[in-house]
Amino acid sequence: MTSAPLSTTAQARVDSWTWAVRLFKTRSAAAAACRSGHVRVNGVPVKPAHSLKPGDEIRVRVNGLERIVIVEQLITKRVGAAVAVQCMIDKSPPPPDPQVIALQPRRDRGAGRPTKRERRETDKLHRLPGTQARG
Repeated sequence: MTSAPLSTTAQARVDSWTWAVRLFKTRSAAAAACRSGHVRVNGVPVKPAHSLKPGDEIRVRVNGLERIVIVEQLITKRVGAAVAVQCMIDKSPPPPDPQVIALQPRRDRGAGRPTKRERRETDKLHRLPGTQARG
């Protein structure tokens, strides 16, 4: 006798689903991310109450990293990590190398706006090789 641990439904809200598959720690954090435009469904920013269907592509910006997942199964109850993996297909790019992150310039919290010189130095680091600076 096996019981299905998933509570499948005909529809699910985007904030509820992203919380249920553990993309966010709390449902209110998922809703806040939707309201601030950090959650996109099929390339369109959505509100927390947007209904999902299987096959939708969800792009979520969490802690500066983008997660890309495809909805496989709709759930509304939070499930274990092993079960949550079965409800989505993760197409996220690999996280950047820690050495690359360490080389990126960081400003101290509360240091204020960057000066013109600091901004130019930052732009120079982010510029692609072979491109020219704006005049």
